[in-house]
Order: sequence, then structure tokens, then C-alpha cells
Amino acid sequence: MILDCRLIRIKLVLMKSLILSLLLVTSVSIQAQGYFPARGTWQVKEASSLGLNQDLLSEAVKFAEANEYSGSKDLRIAILEGFRTEPFHEILGPTKKRGGPAGVIIKDGYIVAQWGDVDRVDMTFSVTKSYLSTMAGLAIDDGLIRSTEDLVGDYVWDGTFNGAHNSTIKWHHLLNQSSAWSGQLFGLYDWADRPPRRGGIDDWRTAKPVEVGTVMEYNDVRVNVLAYSLLNVWRKPLPQVLKERIMDPIGASTTWRWYGGDKAWVNIDGIKMQSVTGGGHSGGGVFINTLDQARFGLLFLNNGKWNGRRLISENWVNAVQQPSEAMESYGYMWWLNRGPRKWKGVEDESIYYAAGFGGNFIVVDKTNNMVVVTRWLEPSKIGEMMQKVLAATK
Repeated sequence: MILDCRLIRIKLVLMKSLILSLLLVTSVSIQAQGYFPARGTWQVKEASSLGLNQDLLSEAVKFAEANEYSGSKDLRIAILEGFRTEPFHEILGPTKKRGGPAGVIIKDGYIVAQWGDVDRVDMTFSVTKSYLSTMAGLAIDDGLIRSTEDLVGDYVWDGTFNGAHNSTIKWHHLLNQSSAWSGQLFGLYDWADRPPRRGGIDDWRTAKPVEVGTVMEYNDVRVNVLAYSLLNVWRKPLPQVLKERIMDPIGASTTWRWYGGDKAWVNIDGIKMQSVTGGGHSGGGVFINTLDQARFGLLFLNNGKWNGRRLISENWVNAVQQPSEAMESYGYMWWLNRGPRKWKGVEDESIYYAAGFGGNFIVVDKTNNMVVVTRWLEPSKIGEMMQKVLAATK
């Protein structure tokens, strides 16, 4: 009888220990998962409560406010001035006058600092490329594209990838901007986008493209070829895919838009659809507010999961961070803090970011579990800005 009582007590102790262990594991799991804001709300916490230096973080905010992008607030003027070296350049899609400096800093999912009008919808220019890259990732996840190593011409057979040169282009090349695609799309020629400073129109027009995969060339016509190719794969407008698969699940507002050019309308399965742009230097691209940008960044910070729900595969989130063969500082339409474009004074090479004309950035800092979004920061100041933010984490 005494032995039975002892056995019962031992079993109770073991059960209690097991229950406590399970509670601890659950607690750690919830804590690791972090906070995800519901639609229309976002909790704010004191920076100090999350281990940050409030004074140093405030200095970073003041720096962002004091270093506004120097271009015109009328973005039609800023675009035409910024790309005046491009022959035949014109605005072919929607534009919008911009606001002033704005931004938000997210730590463990919570807002710890913000400035400016974070609800104002503005153009993002080449930040759009990171949204476009995500459309490719979802197509890979769904099996619509078998591999980034597949030839794009096996999926888009309308002549866009005909010829000895273009027929060798893979999805991998389009995604890391080393495709050297040659041709005309929606009235725009690849050679007229950011041409070299030397030579003239005849030289640019007749120059042979570099070998596919060997040189990273920032070229919006080729990026728009990727958007057009993905439209052919998805067979429905990419903004619809983005809305249904990403923006609605992460609780984004209904105010964001994704536009294409005026001439970029195509027939898909008998339905007229617009092929969107991957940037805004001829107008168009993603128009969005700061908080929605931060939600997108937070999704990537959490490796493609939102509040326990898998939206993008972890494989894809890892893939966008791999440096390309042609440019160590560039992955799948996300910039990497390494190689020739590494920020001075910012040693962490795991940081990656979306970047757009006029000083638009979404910075993903995995080491500190942070997202930094800035709007209309003088582009050359982003490295110094991040130095100040990171100083607050020490």
C-alpha cells in the first residue's frame, strides 16, 4: 500500500513536470512567433520595453526627417529629370505627387517609432520589383513554374523569347536582372532604358546584348518582360494575385494599387488585362502607404508566415536572398547588404531590402527582428540611417 502511494506521487510529479514543459514550449513558440497586427490596427510599444535605446532611435527618426529626397514633389518632374538621358522617354502610366518624409520602425512586430503621414498612399517605384518577385515565388510554390532554371520560352511561346539570344533566358535571369533580353515591349526598347553615357542612339540600337547571365543590368523594360511573362503563367492580373494571396491575408488596407502602362493591355483567354510594371520611372508600379509596406516587410521577416499561416514558402524567402552570379549585392529583386553595394558601417550581411527611386526602402533586419520602412529619404543616406537605427539595438 505504501509502495502504491509512492508510485502515485511519483506519477503525479512526472505529469506535473510534463505539463509545465509543454506550457513552456508553447510559450516559447508563441513568443518566437511574435506579434502580427490585425487589419486596421497596429500596437505601439515603447522602444525601451523591447530592449532598444529610445534616444538613439529618436536620433534616427530625426535624421530621416532632416534628409528628405531632394527631387521635386511633383513626381512627373522628378521622373523626367531623373531619366532625361533616356531617348524617347515619356510618362506612360499613372503618377502621383508625393508627400514628405515618412516611415516606421518595427521591432518584434510592434511599432517602436514612426514619422510623417504613414497612411498616405505614394508611388514606390522599384520597390515594386520585390512585389513582382513575390508573384514569381508564388508561381513556383504552386507548381505553375517548375523551376527558376526553366527556360521562359517554354512557358511564353508568342515570340517574346524567340531567337538565338532570347531563347536561352531562364526565369533565374529575369529575376536577378541578368537576362540581357533584347527587343521591344509595349513600344519600349530594351536598349533605350538607362543606356550607357557614351555613344548615341545608333550605337545603342545596334549594340549586341551581353551574354545572358553574365551582367546585372538595371533595366525596367526587361523587368516588365518578367511581369508580362508571369501574367501569361498566372492568366489573371498580377494585382489580383497579390491581393488574394498576400495583401488580404496580412491585413493590408484597401488603398494600395498596382498599375501598368497605358499601352500594356493584352488579351488573356479572351479577357483584356493590363500587364503591370515592375517600377515607376515611366509611371505606374505599386502605389501604397507606409504601414502596408511594413506589413509586407514583416511577412518576409517571418520567413513567409503570417500569424501561423504559411503564405510564401520558406524556400522562396531564402531564394530571394541569394546573391546572383552577376552581382553579389542583388538577389531575386531584393538588394543585399553585401558586395559592392554594401552599406558603409553596417556589417551585418544578412540584411536585405527593397529599394525604389526617390528614397523608398523596406529593410528586413533578421538579426534584430526588425523592419524599417522609409519614404522619400535622400537615397544616398540610407546606409547612415541604418547605422543610427542599429546603434539603438546595442
